[in-house]
Amino acid sequence: ISPAGVIKEDGPAGDYLKTYQIRPRDFNSFGSRRGNHEVMMRGTFANIRIRNEMAPGTEGGVTRHQPSGEEMPIYDAAMRYRAEGVPLVVVGGKEYGTGSSRDWAAKGTRLLGVRAVIVESFERIHRSNLVGMGVLPLQFKDGATRESLGLKGDETFDIAGIAGGITPGMDVSCTIRYAGGAARTVPLLCRIDTADEVAYFGNGGILHYVLRSMAAAA
Repeated sequence: ISPAGVIKEDGPAGDYLKTYQIRPRDFNSFGSRRGNHEVMMRGTFANIRIRNEMAPGTEGGVTRHQPSGEEMPIYDAAMRYRAEGVPLVVVGGKEYGTGSSRDWAAKGTRLLGVRAVIVESFERIHRSNLVGMGVLPLQFKDGATRESLGLKGDETFDIAGIAGGITPGMDVSCTIRYAGGAARTVPLLCRIDTADEVAYFGNGGILHYVLRSMAAAA
């Protein structure tokens, strides 16, 4: 998930740097530019080995924009969805978020417009970091998976049960609307696990929470 490795000349991050007349030989790595959110968000979900099931047969940070079906970099699709006013959901498998570069895995996810992540299980620290960025971590229940639900990537998701307030470990419901017109509602476990995390998420993330707390105490 996290931006890592050398910045490619032909990717969204490389294109961005070239607009500032930075030569490809000077791009360096994502790690060297981790303070630049414009570069880092373009490198999120852009690992050359990542495989997105929305774009079968591809490798790297590629997806299909819906409903157009156009294949494009994940960053480009995220910006198109933002312009269209469409919030995003990531659907994944087991131990989602496992790895070493954890902070930008959550930061980049939020910057791309992802509002919720629905998976079979989370890596512990990444789950906490998602909450800290204001991204809702949700977990499948009753043995459900993306495969058992027949998800292809052209569905829409309506998450209900959080508007009235969140309690740690509560259940929520998600109505999946398939492209063919069918709909199915499934239970999900909300992985906001503590009262502190409820406060962080309710403020849009830990930074907003801290700033508002400081302002209230001033």
